[in-house]
Amino acid sequence: MEFIIFLSKLDKEILDLLIKAKYVVEENKIECLLNKEIKGLHKFVENKIIICTENAKRKTNYRNEKKRPNKDNFKTELAIRKALRHEATHAIQKCNKNKIVGDIKILEEKLHQSKRKSLEFSTSNFSGTYEKEVEAYILEDKPKKVKNMIKKYCL
Repeated sequence: MEFIIFLSKLDKEILDLLIKAKYVVEENKIECLLNKEIKGLHKFVENKIIICTENAKRKTNYRNEKKRPNKDNFKTELAIRKALRHEATHAIQKCNKNKIVGDIKILEEKLHQSKRKSLEFSTSNFSGTYEKEVEAYILEDKPKKVKNMIKKYCL
C-alpha cells in the first residue's frame, strides 16, 4: 500500500489500531475511480476504509521526487493523513453505537470556514450525517485524539 509512505509515525499507529480493531484498510479501489473527488471512504457494513491515494496525488499536484521534485508534495502527505484520520473518525463513530462522540454545538464552533465546502460535498454525496461529518472534519486535524478515541471506543 503506497499511502503508508505518506503517513507520520502517529498516523501509522492509527492505521495499526484500526487493523487491530478488525478494520480492513485498502487503497485505490473502484470507488476511487467512480468519484475522483474523494480521498477516502468508510464502508460501514464491511468495516473497511479505502484510501484513494491516486486521487489525493492528483488533487495535490504530486510529482515523483526522482523524476521532478515538487516542493508542494507535503500537500499530498497532508491530504492522505487527513483522509485516514477522517475515515478513522467514522470507524470510531461506528464503535460508539453509530453516534458522534462529541457535542455537536461545540464541534460546529470549531469547524473552520475552509471545511464548509467539503462538509457540503460529503453530506450531499454520501450517506454520512451532518453531525458525523462535522466531527470527522474536526478530528482529521487531531491525530492524537483520533488515536486515543480508537483505543477508547473500538478496542
